[in-house]
Amino acid sequence: MQEKNNLVEKLSLQAESFQEGFEILTKASSFKELASNFAHLLKGNFIIKDLYLFHKSPGELEWKNAGLNNNFDSSDLSYLNKSKNLNINYYDKQKFTASIILPLSDSSFLGILLGQKLDGTAFNDFDKITLQILLQVFNSAHKSFLNQKKEKELIFGLNEKIFQLNHLIDAGIELSRFEKRNILFELALERVSTLTNASSALIKIEDHNSKSEQYFLFPVGIDRESILNSNLKIRTSFEHKDRTYYFVLSGKETRKGLTSFNELDQSLFEAVTRQVSAAIENEFLLQQSIEKELIEKEINIAASIQQRIIPKELSKIDGYEIAGINIPSKEVGGDYYDCINLNNGKVALIIADVTGKGIAAALLVNTLNASLYSYLEFDLPLTDIADRLNKLIYRSTPSDRFITFFIAVLDPGSGELEVVNAGHNPILLLRNNGSLEKIEAGGIGLGMLDFGIPYTGQNLKLEKGDKLFLYTDGIPEAMNPEEEEYSDDRMIEFFKSNSDQSPEEFINAFVDDVKNHARSADQSDDITCLILKRI
Repeated sequence: MQEKNNLVEKLSLQAESFQEGFEILTKASSFKELASNFAHLLKGNFIIKDLYLFHKSPGELEWKNAGLNNNFDSSDLSYLNKSKNLNINYYDKQKFTASIILPLSDSSFLGILLGQKLDGTAFNDFDKITLQILLQVFNSAHKSFLNQKKEKELIFGLNEKIFQLNHLIDAGIELSRFEKRNILFELALERVSTLTNASSALIKIEDHNSKSEQYFLFPVGIDRESILNSNLKIRTSFEHKDRTYYFVLSGKETRKGLTSFNELDQSLFEAVTRQVSAAIENEFLLQQSIEKELIEKEINIAASIQQRIIPKELSKIDGYEIAGINIPSKEVGGDYYDCINLNNGKVALIIADVTGKGIAAALLVNTLNASLYSYLEFDLPLTDIADRLNKLIYRSTPSDRFITFFIAVLDPGSGELEVVNAGHNPILLLRNNGSLEKIEAGGIGLGMLDFGIPYTGQNLKLEKGDKLFLYTDGIPEAMNPEEEEYSDDRMIEFFKSNSDQSPEEFINAFVDDVKNHARSADQSDDITCLILKRI
């Protein structure tokens, strides 16, 4: 019994060391660095001279050196070929004291060979338990490493799409500056090649009356037959006044060489050719016609973006009633709300307001939506999520763009709420006894500053009969023809007096009250709100 107590005491003293080890491992930027840091942990804990790490990718049969040891006997791999599952073997008076096969979350395996301890002793019970804990630490750190990698890929992909869209818009504006067709064609080829990473491109113009052909090439001087005969090309064309304009792109460039184009490349390609077509159709009104076409495309893109991310129907939550609405002031707006079911059974409630309207605001809402879904998958604290979102929005937007943001994570069973308010209007919590609380804890709006100022969270609990009301500033700031605002006081009074209705009835009545106040005045801002009631 005494021996068992001593073992538990020794492991308790090691707890802080295990935590420090995990933190060191999670800072690795590559698998090789992760393996190297793990090797240092093992050597430090067991005081061994020789240690070998190997890795086996999914579907592979042979072990590969993890990059830490250049000199090892290939016959030693026989210690690792005895099992395909988690396996720890200990040896007495052999070259190695232990061999380990650790399955990882990406279906790969880590193989470990531990040499003799410097003091010549065998692994005792404490060593064996410590080893198992360190293997669990590595497995968790490896999962964190993979999640961080996916997060970076997601953000990179999203930024790439925004980058390409911005360059497409820039290309249209730049094309609209030229009335000379030679310059227009040369610029179009250069721009579409940049957008799609095409190695070469051409425009072939067939005049049906004179039966003549004219070519424009990019880069200048390239053999046009090499483009026309390429197996890695995409084509599009249009006709105008007895002429057919053929556009061809050849060989998409990548780090690994030339490859085929994808659907996005084809869409970007066709978008550029449409811009050229519009320029040809009306040279004298070139700038006006191109800008109108681009604005219409931007509105359609922004509207489709917003239609995808604003929920058409809110999730059902056992023990609660919920309803929400979003009424943009223009074709597209900058408000956003959502109700997201999380993997742990909890529910996230979000409302946000982007400065400005139109395509830029819609893109920024889309960035927030995609990033938020990614971060929520990792079960991070809300304060960490707010900090990451702030850095992302700050880096990817101009100084006059930011987002006010509120998020609450609800445990439906207990009614517990974890909330963060990032510069948003105070969220209203009406208790069953009639008392009203305003939730303001959090920090600055997302993207306003990046000075490392931490966000603060707040923990609350919803009891039966309590109601939570989320809204954007377009409601209290709605004006009538006399330029009188609807006001916070009128909104709060309406909430108190009518919140006993069902959420759907309350939302409908509330919107009607705002519109009755505004009367004939134009809606100057988005109207967005969400109400949650525990029943």
